[in-house]
Amino acid sequence: MTEREQIIKNNLDFTFFSWSKQSGLNPIAVKSAKGVYFHDYDGKKYIDFSSQLMNANVGHGHPKVVEAIKKQAEQLPFITCSMATNVRGELGKKLAEITPGTLKKTLFTLAGSEAVENAVKLARLYTGRHKIISHYRSYHGATYGAVSVGGDPRKFQFDSQGVPNIVHVENPYFYRCPWNSDTLEECGERAAANLERMIRFENPSSIAAILFEGESGTSGCIKYPPFYWKKVKEIADRYGILLIDDEVMSGFGRTGKWFGIDYHDVTPDIMCVAKGLTSGYAPLGGVIVKDEIAAYFNDIPLPLGLTYSAHALGCAAALACIQVYEEEKLVENAASMGRYMEEKVRILAEKHPSIGDFRNTGLLGAIELVKNRETKEPLTPWNAAAKDMEPTNRMSAKLRELGLFTFVRWNWIFIAPPLIVNTGEIDEGLAIIEKAIDIADEYYK
Repeated sequence: MTEREQIIKNNLDFTFFSWSKQSGLNPIAVKSAKGVYFHDYDGKKYIDFSSQLMNANVGHGHPKVVEAIKKQAEQLPFITCSMATNVRGELGKKLAEITPGTLKKTLFTLAGSEAVENAVKLARLYTGRHKIISHYRSYHGATYGAVSVGGDPRKFQFDSQGVPNIVHVENPYFYRCPWNSDTLEECGERAAANLERMIRFENPSSIAAILFEGESGTSGCIKYPPFYWKKVKEIADRYGILLIDDEVMSGFGRTGKWFGIDYHDVTPDIMCVAKGLTSGYAPLGGVIVKDEIAAYFNDIPLPLGLTYSAHALGCAAALACIQVYEEEKLVENAASMGRYMEEKVRILAEKHPSIGDFRNTGLLGAIELVKNRETKEPLTPWNAAAKDMEPTNRMSAKLRELGLFTFVRWNWIFIAPPLIVNTGEIDEGLAIIEKAIDIADEYYK
Protein backbone atom coordinates (compact mmCIF):
# COMPACT_ATOMS: atom_id res chain seq x y z
CA MET A 1 0.00 0.00 0.00
CA THR A 2 1.39 3.38 -0.98
CA GLU A 3 1.61 6.31 1.42
CA ARG A 4 -1.29 8.01 -0.37
CA GLU A 5 -3.44 4.88 -0.15
CA GLN A 6 -2.70 4.46 3.56
CA ILE A 7 -3.60 8.08 4.29
CA ILE A 8 -6.89 7.79 2.42
CA LYS A 9 -7.68 4.46 4.12
CA ASN A 10 -7.09 5.92 7.59
CA ASN A 11 -9.26 8.91 6.79
CA LEU A 12 -12.11 6.78 5.43
CA ASP A 13 -11.92 4.13 8.15
CA PHE A 14 -11.67 6.42 11.15
CA THR A 15 -13.13 9.85 10.23
CA PHE A 16 -16.35 11.23 8.78
CA PHE A 17 -16.47 13.43 5.67
CA SER A 18 -18.97 16.29 5.65
CA TRP A 19 -22.08 16.39 3.45
CA SER A 20 -21.39 12.97 1.88
CA LYS A 21 -22.45 9.36 2.06
CA GLN A 22 -19.37 7.71 3.46
CA SER A 23 -19.05 4.78 1.05
CA GLY A 24 -17.54 5.29 -2.38
CA LEU A 25 -15.54 8.40 -1.50
CA ASN A 26 -12.19 9.04 -3.14
CA PRO A 27 -10.79 12.19 -1.47
CA ILE A 28 -7.64 13.92 -2.65
CA ALA A 29 -4.81 13.23 -0.21
CA VAL A 30 -3.15 16.63 0.04
CA LYS A 31 0.54 16.80 0.91
CA SER A 32 1.34 20.49 0.56
CA ALA A 33 -0.08 23.82 -0.55
CA LYS A 34 1.46 27.11 -1.61
CA GLY A 35 -0.08 30.23 -3.09
CA VAL A 36 -3.06 29.28 -5.26
CA TYR A 37 -1.96 25.65 -5.68
CA PHE A 38 -1.88 22.44 -3.68
CA HIS A 39 -0.25 19.07 -4.39
CA ASP A 40 -1.31 15.50 -3.68
CA TYR A 41 0.94 12.61 -2.64
CA ASP A 42 1.47 11.57 -6.24
CA GLY A 43 2.88 14.99 -7.04
CA LYS A 44 -0.17 16.16 -9.00
CA LYS A 45 -0.74 19.90 -8.85
CA TYR A 46 -4.20 21.45 -8.48
CA ILE A 47 -5.15 25.09 -8.88
CA ASP A 48 -7.45 26.16 -6.05
CA PHE A 49 -10.27 28.08 -7.70
CA SER A 50 -12.57 28.32 -4.69
CA SER A 51 -10.04 29.12 -1.95
CA GLN A 52 -11.03 25.76 -0.46
CA LEU A 53 -14.43 26.74 1.00
CA MET A 54 -14.10 30.39 0.02
CA ASN A 55 -11.87 31.01 3.02
CA ALA A 56 -8.18 30.73 2.02
CA ASN A 57 -8.15 34.39 1.00
CA VAL A 58 -4.42 35.10 1.43
CA GLY A 59 -3.54 31.86 -0.32
CA HIS A 60 -1.77 28.83 1.05
CA GLY A 61 1.41 28.82 3.12
CA HIS A 62 1.82 32.57 3.53
CA PRO A 63 5.02 32.99 5.56
CA LYS A 64 3.78 35.98 7.59
CA VAL A 65 0.74 34.14 8.84
CA VAL A 66 2.69 30.96 9.56
CA GLU A 67 5.32 32.95 11.46
CA ALA A 68 2.70 34.80 13.50
CA ILE A 69 1.11 31.52 14.62
CA LYS A 70 4.53 30.05 15.40
CA LYS A 71 5.56 33.09 17.43
CA GLN A 72 2.29 33.11 19.40
CA ALA A 73 2.52 29.37 20.06
CA GLU A 74 5.98 29.84 21.55
CA GLN A 75 4.83 32.69 23.78
CA LEU A 76 1.25 31.75 24.78
CA PRO A 77 -0.75 29.22 22.75
CA PHE A 78 -3.85 29.26 24.96
CA ILE A 79 -5.33 30.90 28.02
CA THR A 80 -8.95 30.89 29.21
CA CYS A 81 -11.28 33.41 27.61
CA SER A 82 -11.89 35.15 30.97
CA MET A 83 -8.32 36.49 30.77
CA ALA A 84 -6.87 39.24 28.61
CA THR A 85 -4.21 38.77 25.96
CA ASN A 86 -2.42 41.26 23.76
CA VAL A 87 -3.51 39.61 20.48
CA ARG A 88 -7.15 39.52 21.53
CA GLY A 89 -7.24 43.23 22.31
CA GLU A 90 -5.25 44.22 19.24
CA LEU A 91 -7.49 42.16 16.96
CA GLY A 92 -10.66 43.59 18.48
CA LYS A 93 -9.30 47.10 18.00
CA LYS A 94 -8.34 46.38 14.37
CA LEU A 95 -11.77 44.96 13.56
CA ALA A 96 -13.39 48.10 14.96
CA GLU A 97 -11.22 50.12 12.55
CA ILE A 98 -12.00 48.21 9.35
CA THR A 99 -15.71 47.40 9.87
CA PRO A 100 -18.32 49.99 8.85
CA GLY A 101 -19.87 52.69 11.02
CA THR A 102 -20.04 52.22 14.78
CA LEU A 103 -19.45 48.48 14.85
CA LYS A 104 -17.06 48.25 17.75
CA LYS A 105 -17.02 45.23 20.06
CA THR A 106 -16.43 41.57 19.13
CA LEU A 107 -17.44 38.30 20.73
CA PHE A 108 -14.98 35.78 19.29
CA THR A 109 -16.20 32.35 18.21
CA LEU A 110 -14.52 29.45 16.43
CA ALA A 111 -16.31 29.56 13.08
CA GLY A 112 -19.05 31.13 11.02
CA SER A 113 -21.81 28.81 12.24
CA GLU A 114 -21.08 29.77 15.86
CA ALA A 115 -20.95 33.44 14.90
CA VAL A 116 -24.45 33.24 13.40
CA GLU A 117 -25.69 31.14 16.31
CA ASN A 118 -24.53 33.73 18.83
CA ALA A 119 -25.71 36.67 16.73
CA VAL A 120 -29.24 35.25 16.78
CA LYS A 121 -29.05 34.76 20.55
CA LEU A 122 -27.72 38.27 20.99
CA ALA A 123 -30.46 39.83 18.86
CA ARG A 124 -33.16 38.02 20.80
CA LEU A 125 -31.60 39.00 24.13
CA TYR A 126 -31.25 42.65 23.18
CA THR A 127 -34.69 43.16 21.62
CA GLY A 128 -36.76 40.82 23.78
CA ARG A 129 -38.29 39.55 20.53
CA HIS A 130 -38.02 36.09 19.03
CA LYS A 131 -38.47 35.90 15.22
CA ILE A 132 -35.62 36.04 12.70
CA ILE A 133 -36.15 36.77 8.98
CA SER A 134 -33.72 35.46 6.37
CA HIS A 135 -33.59 34.58 2.68
CA TYR A 136 -34.70 31.24 1.30
CA ARG A 137 -31.62 31.09 -0.93
CA SER A 138 -28.97 31.43 1.75
CA TYR A 139 -26.49 29.47 3.81
CA HIS A 140 -25.57 30.56 7.32
CA GLY A 141 -23.90 27.48 8.83
CA ALA A 142 -24.53 23.94 10.00
CA THR A 143 -25.28 24.15 13.74
CA TYR A 144 -28.96 23.84 14.63
CA GLY A 145 -29.66 27.56 14.85
CA ALA A 146 -27.56 28.51 11.84
CA VAL A 147 -28.91 25.76 9.59
CA SER A 148 -32.47 26.69 10.58
CA VAL A 149 -31.91 30.36 9.73
CA GLY A 150 -30.46 29.42 6.35
CA GLY A 151 -32.55 28.17 3.45
CA ASP A 152 -30.11 25.58 2.15
CA PRO A 153 -31.85 22.23 1.46
CA ARG A 154 -29.21 20.36 3.44
CA LYS A 155 -31.27 21.31 6.48
CA PHE A 156 -34.36 19.37 5.37
CA GLN A 157 -33.39 16.22 7.25
CA PHE A 158 -33.35 18.27 10.46
CA ASP A 159 -36.51 20.29 9.85
CA SER A 160 -38.48 18.52 12.55
CA GLN A 161 -35.84 19.48 15.12
CA GLY A 162 -35.09 22.94 13.73
CA VAL A 163 -34.90 26.11 15.77
CA PRO A 164 -38.38 27.74 15.80
CA ASN A 165 -39.46 31.27 14.88
CA ILE A 166 -37.52 31.57 11.61
CA VAL A 167 -39.28 33.26 8.68
CA HIS A 168 -37.91 33.06 5.14
CA VAL A 169 -38.47 35.46 2.24
CA GLU A 170 -37.54 35.35 -1.45
CA ASN A 171 -34.24 36.79 -2.67
CA PRO A 172 -34.05 39.55 -5.29
CA TYR A 173 -32.80 36.87 -7.74
CA PHE A 174 -33.17 38.76 -11.00
CA TYR A 175 -32.15 35.93 -13.34
CA ARG A 176 -35.03 33.88 -11.92
CA CYS A 177 -37.08 36.69 -10.42
CA PRO A 178 -40.05 35.33 -8.41
CA TRP A 179 -42.05 38.41 -9.51
CA ASN A 180 -41.08 38.17 -13.21
CA SER A 181 -39.45 41.58 -13.14
CA ASP A 182 -38.07 43.22 -16.28
CA THR A 183 -35.07 44.86 -14.60
CA LEU A 184 -32.75 44.23 -11.66
CA GLU A 185 -34.07 47.38 -10.01
CA GLU A 186 -37.68 46.29 -10.37
CA CYS A 187 -36.83 42.89 -8.86
CA GLY A 188 -35.18 44.64 -5.92
CA GLU A 189 -38.18 46.92 -5.37
CA ARG A 190 -40.54 43.96 -5.36
CA ALA A 191 -38.30 41.94 -3.06
CA ALA A 192 -38.17 44.80 -0.56
CA ALA A 193 -41.95 45.25 -0.76
CA ASN A 194 -42.40 41.53 -0.18
CA LEU A 195 -40.09 41.70 2.84
CA GLU A 196 -42.15 44.49 4.39
CA ARG A 197 -45.40 42.62 3.73
CA MET A 198 -44.00 39.55 5.47
CA ILE A 199 -42.96 41.66 8.45
CA ARG A 200 -46.51 42.98 8.78
CA PHE A 201 -48.02 39.52 8.43
CA GLU A 202 -45.65 38.14 11.09
CA ASN A 203 -46.29 40.94 13.65
CA PRO A 204 -43.43 43.47 13.56
CA SER A 205 -43.18 43.62 17.36
CA SER A 206 -42.24 39.91 17.40
CA ILE A 207 -39.30 40.21 14.99
CA ALA A 208 -35.84 40.51 16.54
CA ALA A 209 -33.69 40.68 13.41
CA ILE A 210 -33.33 40.42 9.66
CA LEU A 211 -30.30 38.26 8.86
CA PHE A 212 -28.93 38.44 5.30
CA GLU A 213 -25.57 37.60 3.73
CA GLY A 214 -23.38 40.61 2.96
CA GLU A 215 -23.09 39.14 -0.51
CA SER A 216 -24.71 35.88 -1.55
CA GLY A 217 -22.32 32.94 -1.62
CA THR A 218 -22.97 29.23 -2.07
CA SER A 219 -26.65 29.79 -2.87
CA GLY A 220 -25.59 31.06 -6.28
CA CYS A 221 -23.84 34.42 -5.77
CA ILE A 222 -27.16 36.21 -6.24
CA LYS A 223 -26.30 39.90 -6.62
CA TYR A 224 -28.22 42.51 -4.67
CA PRO A 225 -29.70 45.44 -6.58
CA PRO A 226 -27.63 48.56 -5.71
CA PHE A 227 -30.27 50.04 -3.38
CA TYR A 228 -31.50 46.80 -1.78
CA TRP A 229 -29.50 46.88 1.47
CA LYS A 230 -30.52 50.49 2.07
CA LYS A 231 -34.18 49.63 1.63
CA VAL A 232 -33.81 46.67 3.98
CA LYS A 233 -32.15 48.91 6.57
CA GLU A 234 -34.94 51.50 6.24
CA ILE A 235 -37.57 48.80 6.72
CA ALA A 236 -35.73 47.32 9.70
CA ASP A 237 -35.39 50.72 11.37
CA ARG A 238 -39.05 51.51 10.75
CA TYR A 239 -40.11 48.51 12.84
CA GLY A 240 -37.33 48.53 15.43
CA ILE A 241 -35.75 45.38 13.96
CA LEU A 242 -32.03 44.69 14.13
CA LEU A 243 -30.04 44.07 10.94
CA ILE A 244 -27.55 41.19 11.07
CA ASP A 245 -25.01 41.08 8.24
CA ASP A 246 -23.46 37.66 7.65
CA GLU A 247 -20.03 38.41 6.16
CA VAL A 248 -18.60 34.96 6.91
CA MET A 249 -18.01 34.26 3.22
CA SER A 250 -18.11 37.75 1.70
CA GLY A 251 -15.85 39.45 4.22
CA PHE A 252 -12.15 40.32 4.25
CA GLY A 253 -11.66 41.43 0.68
CA ARG A 254 -13.50 38.61 -1.02
CA THR A 255 -15.83 40.99 -2.87
CA GLY A 256 -13.22 43.64 -3.69
CA LYS A 257 -14.07 45.66 -0.59
CA TRP A 258 -13.41 44.82 3.04
CA PHE A 259 -16.99 43.57 3.39
CA GLY A 260 -19.82 42.96 0.93
CA ILE A 261 -22.06 45.48 2.65
CA ASP A 262 -19.46 48.20 2.00
CA TYR A 263 -20.85 48.44 -1.54
CA HIS A 264 -24.14 49.68 -0.11
CA ASP A 265 -23.12 52.35 2.43
CA VAL A 266 -25.07 50.63 5.21
CA THR A 267 -23.99 49.90 8.78
CA PRO A 268 -25.60 46.76 10.21
CA ASP A 269 -26.34 46.41 13.91
CA ILE A 270 -24.49 43.10 14.09
CA MET A 271 -21.90 41.58 11.76
CA CYS A 272 -20.82 37.93 11.64
CA VAL A 273 -17.30 37.11 10.42
CA ALA A 274 -15.06 34.04 10.02
CA LYS A 275 -13.41 32.31 7.00
CA GLY A 276 -11.19 35.08 5.55
CA LEU A 277 -10.61 36.43 9.07
CA THR A 278 -7.80 33.88 9.40
CA SER A 279 -7.87 32.48 5.83
CA GLY A 280 -8.26 29.04 7.38
CA TYR A 281 -4.88 29.06 9.10
CA ALA A 282 -6.64 28.67 12.46
CA PRO A 283 -10.31 28.40 13.49
CA LEU A 284 -11.80 31.78 14.42
CA GLY A 285 -15.05 33.67 13.96
CA GLY A 286 -16.67 36.69 15.52
CA VAL A 287 -19.87 38.60 16.25
CA ILE A 288 -19.25 42.36 16.02
CA VAL A 289 -21.87 44.73 17.43
CA LYS A 290 -22.63 48.45 17.40
CA ASP A 291 -21.89 50.71 20.35
CA GLU A 292 -25.48 50.74 21.58
CA ILE A 293 -25.72 46.94 21.77
CA ALA A 294 -22.31 46.68 23.43
CA ALA A 295 -23.36 49.25 26.05
CA TYR A 296 -26.51 47.26 26.87
CA PHE A 297 -24.36 44.57 28.47
CA ASN A 298 -22.25 46.93 30.56
CA ASP A 299 -24.44 46.42 33.61
CA ILE A 300 -26.05 43.04 32.93
CA PRO A 301 -24.26 39.73 32.28
CA LEU A 302 -23.66 38.59 28.71
CA PRO A 303 -24.91 34.97 28.80
CA LEU A 304 -22.77 33.78 25.89
CA GLY A 305 -19.47 31.96 25.97
CA LEU A 306 -17.16 29.39 24.39
CA THR A 307 -14.15 27.56 25.83
CA TYR A 308 -11.98 28.61 22.92
CA SER A 309 -13.36 32.11 22.45
CA ALA A 310 -10.56 34.52 21.47
CA HIS A 311 -8.09 31.65 21.14
CA ALA A 312 -4.62 33.19 21.04
CA LEU A 313 -3.43 31.27 17.96
CA GLY A 314 -6.56 32.23 16.01
CA CYS A 315 -6.22 35.89 17.01
CA ALA A 316 -2.55 35.89 15.96
CA ALA A 317 -3.44 34.37 12.59
CA ALA A 318 -6.20 36.95 12.08
CA LEU A 319 -3.97 39.92 12.87
CA ALA A 320 -1.36 38.60 10.45
CA CYS A 321 -3.97 38.05 7.72
CA ILE A 322 -5.30 41.58 8.05
CA GLN A 323 -1.75 42.88 7.82
CA VAL A 324 -1.25 40.87 4.62
CA TYR A 325 -4.50 42.22 3.15
CA GLU A 326 -3.31 45.76 3.79
CA GLU A 327 0.37 45.48 2.88
CA GLU A 328 -0.17 43.43 -0.29
CA LYS A 329 -3.30 45.39 -1.32
CA LEU A 330 -5.29 42.18 -1.69
CA VAL A 331 -8.67 43.90 -1.39
CA GLU A 332 -7.76 46.05 -4.38
CA ASN A 333 -6.40 43.02 -6.22
CA ALA A 334 -9.67 41.16 -5.68
CA ALA A 335 -11.55 44.05 -7.29
CA SER A 336 -9.14 44.23 -10.22
CA MET A 337 -8.98 40.46 -10.82
CA GLY A 338 -12.75 40.30 -10.49
CA ARG A 339 -13.14 42.71 -13.39
CA TYR A 340 -10.65 40.67 -15.41
CA MET A 341 -12.57 37.48 -14.59
CA GLU A 342 -15.82 39.04 -15.77
CA GLU A 343 -14.28 39.99 -19.13
CA LYS A 344 -12.99 36.46 -19.65
CA VAL A 345 -16.26 34.78 -18.69
CA ARG A 346 -18.14 37.11 -21.08
CA ILE A 347 -15.95 35.74 -23.87
CA LEU A 348 -16.71 32.18 -22.72
CA ALA A 349 -20.44 32.96 -22.77
CA GLU A 350 -20.22 33.93 -26.43
CA LYS A 351 -18.79 30.49 -27.21
CA HIS A 352 -20.83 28.30 -24.89
CA PRO A 353 -24.64 28.42 -25.09
CA SER A 354 -25.02 26.58 -21.79
CA ILE A 355 -23.77 29.64 -19.86
CA GLY A 356 -27.02 31.28 -18.85
CA ASP A 357 -25.70 33.82 -16.38
CA PHE A 358 -22.54 34.88 -14.55
CA ARG A 359 -22.84 36.74 -11.27
CA ASN A 360 -19.71 38.05 -9.67
CA THR A 361 -18.53 40.60 -7.10
CA GLY A 362 -14.76 40.86 -6.70
CA LEU A 363 -13.65 37.25 -6.49
CA LEU A 364 -16.96 35.72 -5.44
CA GLY A 365 -18.70 34.48 -8.54
CA ALA A 366 -20.77 31.67 -10.03
CA ILE A 367 -21.45 30.55 -13.59
CA GLU A 368 -25.06 29.38 -13.94
CA LEU A 369 -25.49 26.68 -16.58
CA VAL A 370 -28.71 25.98 -18.45
CA LYS A 371 -30.11 23.57 -21.00
CA ASN A 372 -31.77 26.44 -22.87
CA ARG A 373 -31.18 30.18 -22.60
CA GLU A 374 -34.74 31.06 -23.56
CA THR A 375 -36.46 28.85 -21.01
CA LYS A 376 -33.59 29.06 -18.50
CA GLU A 377 -34.06 25.36 -17.71
CA PRO A 378 -31.20 24.57 -15.31
CA LEU A 379 -28.57 22.06 -16.38
CA THR A 380 -29.17 20.28 -13.07
CA PRO A 381 -32.27 21.09 -10.99
CA TRP A 382 -31.96 22.86 -7.66
CA ASN A 383 -31.63 20.24 -4.90
CA ALA A 384 -31.45 17.55 -7.57
CA ALA A 385 -31.96 13.89 -6.78
CA ALA A 386 -28.99 11.58 -7.36
CA LYS A 387 -30.49 10.35 -10.63
CA ASP A 388 -30.48 13.91 -12.02
CA MET A 389 -26.91 14.73 -11.09
CA GLU A 390 -25.15 13.26 -14.13
CA PRO A 391 -24.08 16.59 -15.72
CA THR A 392 -22.78 17.97 -12.42
CA ASN A 393 -20.93 14.78 -11.57
CA ARG A 394 -19.31 14.66 -15.00
CA MET A 395 -18.18 18.28 -14.74
CA SER A 396 -16.78 17.75 -11.25
CA ALA A 397 -14.85 14.70 -12.40
CA LYS A 398 -13.44 16.57 -15.39
CA LEU A 399 -12.23 19.47 -13.26
CA ARG A 400 -10.49 17.11 -10.85
CA GLU A 401 -8.94 15.14 -13.70
CA LEU A 402 -7.51 18.34 -15.18
CA GLY A 403 -6.16 19.61 -11.85
CA LEU A 404 -8.65 22.22 -10.69
CA PHE A 405 -10.52 22.36 -7.40
CA THR A 406 -13.67 24.41 -7.03
CA PHE A 407 -17.18 24.21 -5.65
CA VAL A 408 -19.57 22.70 -8.23
CA ARG A 409 -23.19 22.60 -7.12
CA TRP A 410 -26.15 21.61 -9.27
CA ASN A 411 -25.94 23.99 -12.25
CA TRP A 412 -23.38 26.37 -10.71
CA ILE A 413 -19.61 26.42 -11.07
CA PHE A 414 -18.13 28.76 -8.48
CA ILE A 415 -15.12 30.95 -9.14
CA ALA A 416 -13.53 32.27 -5.95
CA PRO A 417 -9.74 31.89 -6.06
CA PRO A 418 -7.45 33.30 -3.34
CA LEU A 419 -7.14 37.08 -3.43
CA ILE A 420 -3.47 36.78 -4.43
CA VAL A 421 -4.45 35.38 -7.83
CA ASN A 422 -3.03 36.98 -11.00
CA THR A 423 -4.22 37.12 -14.60
CA GLY A 424 -2.11 34.16 -15.68
CA GLU A 425 -3.60 31.96 -12.96
CA ILE A 426 -7.11 33.12 -13.83
CA ASP A 427 -6.48 32.20 -17.48
CA GLU A 428 -5.15 28.81 -16.37
CA GLY A 429 -8.21 28.10 -14.23
CA LEU A 430 -10.75 29.28 -16.78
CA ALA A 431 -9.14 27.15 -19.49
CA ILE A 432 -9.83 24.10 -17.34
CA ILE A 433 -13.35 25.25 -16.44
CA GLU A 434 -14.08 25.66 -20.16
CA LYS A 435 -13.51 21.91 -20.57
CA ALA A 436 -16.22 21.29 -17.98
CA ILE A 437 -18.55 23.71 -19.77
CA ASP A 438 -18.00 21.69 -22.95
CA ILE A 439 -19.79 18.90 -21.08
CA ALA A 440 -22.64 21.22 -20.15
CA ASP A 441 -23.01 22.18 -23.83
CA GLU A 442 -23.72 18.51 -24.67
CA TYR A 443 -27.03 18.81 -22.78
CA TYR A 444 -28.09 22.04 -24.48
CA LYS A 445 -31.42 21.82 -26.27
